[in-house]
Amino acid sequence: MKFIRKAVYSYISQKFMNGCTQYNSLEVRKSCRSKAQARAAFSKNDIPHAQGEIFINPWKAIRFARQHGFPLVVKPNVGGFSRGSYFPIRNYRELWKAALLAKIWWPASVVEQYLEGKNYRVLVANGEVVSVIQRYAPFVTGNGEDSISTLIDQENAIRKEMGLLDCMYPLQKSEQTRTYLARQGFDLNSVPADQEQVKLFHRIALAPGGVIETIPVNKLARENIRLMEKVLATFDANILGIDVIMEKGIEHSHKDQKCILLEVNSRPYVKMHDYPRYGEKEDISGVFEELDKLQVAQTDIF
Repeated sequence: MKFIRKAVYSYISQKFMNGCTQYNSLEVRKSCRSKAQARAAFSKNDIPHAQGEIFINPWKAIRFARQHGFPLVVKPNVGGFSRGSYFPIRNYRELWKAALLAKIWWPASVVEQYLEGKNYRVLVANGEVVSVIQRYAPFVTGNGEDSISTLIDQENAIRKEMGLLDCMYPLQKSEQTRTYLARQGFDLNSVPADQEQVKLFHRIALAPGGVIETIPVNKLARENIRLMEKVLATFDANILGIDVIMEKGIEHSHKDQKCILLEVNSRPYVKMHDYPRYGEKEDISGVFEELDKLQVAQTDIF
């Protein structure tokens, strides 16, 4: 049985987790694996987080919405890379759809309150915050002359020239994109005004063409740095990727704004930190040199 578990985990790692770290023990990874487990740890340690529930029957998600209202997010209870995540959900029709589709990825799903604000991934390792990126849904910025289709081509050319396509994805002109544009009153031939940002999809993830911006660690409010380091200590981890949404921004104290920690990633996808579309590329190789010196137990077991 142990051999089978190792073989399965090896396949999952190679197939789905290329670019992810492997510096935490099995015990730590288990404690981070479930969104519900993470939420329980947040609650116990007075860490700001979203109210949420696990559900198998979609009616439980509907009851949660009646109690807490919208917007909401639905995601698999176990997973990563935003696979199977749907947000922001603003009505019952969207909730029903998300509750059913999330089960493609995992039988048990999570419904949570969603905060519409600035979305960050904070990388914490060796006891301190080492890198922060802000994440954006795919978008183009108008110049008052070119169509959305042309702006997509221009942005993809920039990404190719910057070498970002080794990690990021090009913007799409798919049916999904056209449908999302239509909801906003646009199509691919529309000409946005100068400096007008047009979102091409709602999901903040790399796969649909999302991008990242590096945020210098010294720009973070001191209280936010302490909060992220507290999360690392709470899970007794060597490294974590912490997903957080802040209403005003990470340069303001979490005490002075709405703030939700979404989840912790015990095998964070660190490759994307090397491919910022905006901001300066950081050299955090020294962090991994230190982590490489650790003796970590059972890294080959799920």
